[in-house]
Amino acid sequence: MTRYYVDTSIWRDLHENRKDNLRPLGEWAFELFRKIRIHKDTVLYSDSVMEELLRYYTRAEANDTLCISADYEILHRINTTDEQIKEAVVLSRTLKIPSGDCLHAVLARDAKAVMVTRDAHFEQLRFIADVKKPEELI
Repeated sequence: MTRYYVDTSIWRDLHENRKDNLRPLGEWAFELFRKIRIHKDTVLYSDSVMEELLRYYTRAEANDTLCISADYEILHRINTTDEQIKEAVVLSRTLKIPSGDCLHAVLARDAKAVMVTRDAHFEQLRFIADVKKPEELI
């Protein structure tokens, strides 16, 4: 069973059915989540993902966004430790990329999960986590 740590941008792609010029980002996110459900894989999210979603949505909308399975069997929340935050801050300073992105990569690594994102900052974090775009996984 595969574990996927899904970045905020992918949740937004799904919820807003976003498109990027010719690319159907929302459709790709939907297809990834469909595949995950079929294979009974696991989707992970953290308090950091929820905080980021709350920048764009109300709490009810954020909760609805995370509602990818009626019985929530595939969705699991993971907790962030102080050590993970400290590591993310050091990575952020060293690599000069946002600490939130570094934290997501650290969380994915520690959870032994594939980091699903399309954020370009994660190219620099491939040494931390296995980073994939939804379209690479469907």
